[in-house]
Amino acid sequence: MPPEFSLSQESLDAERHVIAVRGEIDLFTAPDMKAALSEAIESGHSRIAVDLTDTTFLDSTALGVLIGAVKRLRSRDGRLTIVNVDENIAKTFEITGLDQIFPISSTREDAIKALDVDEAPASPQA
Repeated sequence: MPPEFSLSQESLDAERHVIAVRGEIDLFTAPDMKAALSEAIESGHSRIAVDLTDTTFLDSTALGVLIGAVKRLRSRDGRLTIVNVDENIAKTFEITGLDQIFPISSTREDAIKALDVDEAPASPQA
């Protein structure tokens, strides 16, 4: 049985914010992640790390939410990074080419450091 879906958030400072997701991100749970990302962006956070360490699955809806968030952040000179250690999720990012859009790190610390890098990856074409 997959773990229950849950979100936790941590504001690191006025710009940096971490959203950690546990369980599956799909058609039913992606709106919760979208709401958390929107809330963080609207509250002024422009550098957001999404920690997928405890995420067991994500579908195209979840990818769409992440792409939408990165577009909103870029319009504010912001940045979104991903923490991921799951091989299947990594394969999803590779197959879709999104590993070229999102800086993906294996630790939260590395993802937070990547938020401060000024060089932005290629823009999404969606």
